Amino acid sequence: MCFRCIALCTYKRINHGVQQESLHLDPTKMLCLIHLLLLLLPSIMSGLRLCPSSCLCYESSDLVDCRSQGLDQVPPSIPHGTWLLDLSGNRVREVHSDSFMGLWSLKFLLMSNNSMHALHPQSLSSLQFLERLDLSFNRLRWLPQDFTLHLSSLQELRLDHNLMQHVDSSSLRNCDNLRKLDLSYNRIRTIDIKAFKSLSRLRFLNLERNRLNMLKDGLMSRQQSLEVLLLSYNNISEIEAEALAPLRSLTLLGLQGNQLQHIKFKTFLKLQTISTHLQMSLNPWTCDCDLQRVFGKIQFVRHLHVEDYKAILCYAPPQQAGSTLASMDSQLCMAETASVLVITITVLLAVIGALVKAERNRKNKQAASDAESSDK
Repeated sequence: MCFRCIALCTYKRINHGVQQESLHLDPTKMLCLIHLLLLLLPSIMSGLRLCPSSCLCYESSDLVDCRSQGLDQVPPSIPHGTWLLDLSGNRVREVHSDSFMGLWSLKFLLMSNNSMHALHPQSLSSLQFLERLDLSFNRLRWLPQDFTLHLSSLQELRLDHNLMQHVDSSSLRNCDNLRKLDLSYNRIRTIDIKAFKSLSRLRFLNLERNRLNMLKDGLMSRQQSLEVLLLSYNNISEIEAEALAPLRSLTLLGLQGNQLQHIKFKTFLKLQTISTHLQMSLNPWTCDCDLQRVFGKIQFVRHLHVEDYKAILCYAPPQQAGSTLASMDSQLCMAETASVLVITITVLLAVIGALVKAERNRKNKQAASDAESSDK
């Protein structure tokens, strides 16, 4: 029998008893009835679930939909059993320390397309079972140091399309189970060398459309499980020799649209993977023999595949600008060989000429010396 029915029957009995006894109830009986009602009250109230007035609450699935309601803060009275809360498309500016208090069951929190500029300390501390957090399309410039302190179950984190300029070593240090991290479309210039140290299970990392200028050794030291690394459309002009070495599972490396002019073959040879696809076009390549040799060697490495090799355009020298590297085949090295050969021959001829001249001078001096001796 449902608790509402029990409560209703109890009320009817009390009412009937009151009518029969003309309000002359035995105090003991009244006390027992009140005690029974107090026992039933929590169950009755749990059946009458609260829901924010501007949201839709789906009891069967524990889903609360508050999308595009013009909210400027996280609404109160969210049912404690909620496992998905969608606050996308509102005007929430801040998340306070008590905004999600008591939502122990929450697994999916979607807060994209708000006006959020600050996450207060401990604001997510109660979300220990959260698996997906979407904070994209906001105005976040930084993350608090304890941002992931209690988010040990988090598997996907979206922070794309914000205003972040730096990723420090403490913001992501407790995300041991994180699989997917999206930091694209920010203004990130620098990343602490230990920023990703705890992300040993990371499989997807998107850093596209930022302002990074270098890929440093040690930044990816713990990312042996990383499968996709997207770095396109940054300002990267240098990849240090050991930067890619730890990435044993990498299947896709996106480097289009950076500032690469030269690369070293050893840097990519360090990628000891089964199969890795490289995207390298839209960089200001200086097309010379060295570059052609590097790409030629990469093409012969079985597990490396340059997907867009035919789209790699030369930026310099001027006589090669606009031409594809692939269209030149071995012309660059042939031209360089011919130039070296011409220079070598020229130098050789100059040396021979100098030797001949020196010998001629020696003979002339010898002849003059002999003539002087004869005169005496």
